[in-house]
Amino acid sequence: MELQMEQVKQVSIKAGRYWEVDVFRGLAIILMVFYHLIWDLNYFGVVELNMIRGPWNWFARGIATMFLTTMGLSLVLSYNRARDKGDAGTLFPKFFWRGARIFGLGMLITAATYLFLDFRGGRGFVIFGILHIIGFSIMAAYPFLPYRRRWFSLALGLLIVAVGFYIGRLVSPSPWLIWLGVKQASRLMVDYFPVLPWFGVALLGIVLGHTLYSGGIRRFSLSDDFYLRPVRGLAFLGRHALLIYLIHQPILLGTLLLLGIGAL
Repeated sequence: MELQMEQVKQVSIKAGRYWEVDVFRGLAIILMVFYHLIWDLNYFGVVELNMIRGPWNWFARGIATMFLTTMGLSLVLSYNRARDKGDAGTLFPKFFWRGARIFGLGMLITAATYLFLDFRGGRGFVIFGILHIIGFSIMAAYPFLPYRRRWFSLALGLLIVAVGFYIGRLVSPSPWLIWLGVKQASRLMVDYFPVLPWFGVALLGIVLGHTLYSGGIRRFSLSDDFYLRPVRGLAFLGRHALLIYLIHQPILLGTLLLLGIGAL
């Protein structure tokens, strides 16, 4: 057992990762899959729940908060590793193209949900969802990553969140401000995470990264003895969160359809 734990520690150190970050992201992905299972059952009429307002809506917002804060924290860790190697100046293109790819996947989700939800039944589709805001945040976060800008990131993050709550009450006849946080009249917003307030949450994740992992070093006590098999399973899910996000809904829907629950 001691040899096994030592091997796990060596792998973690070699990979330059903190396993607890992957575990937290893995927990978020499990909660997301559960939420979307309930959403699918509600869509097919198996259960009758209000997924747009109330507890289920706040549950979804909580999951998004987990993803975005973890993303901001992870960007800090990546920045610190590159800085230690003298490569911090090369990170902007890397982050930009990573963010652009994720944003592009979000646009594919937009197209797919339009074809299968809005176009066919008028029930709304994903216009600016979790992949859109994650991709945008990765591209926009680079100037805020240096440690010396942590207090500015904190102030701006709180301001964006506050403004976002105000903007979220506004409605426009036009769709052009949806990405910013202004809803369009008479349009159902599905999986909606606009720049205001959610980029602010990403900035707060950056501040959290500087607080918990200042200088790229874990600043709190956590024994690697907790990294047991179930926890490693969560970490595995966390390391493959994007892939799971992309495939989980087709798997859920396919399973429900095969079981005779609902129909497209």
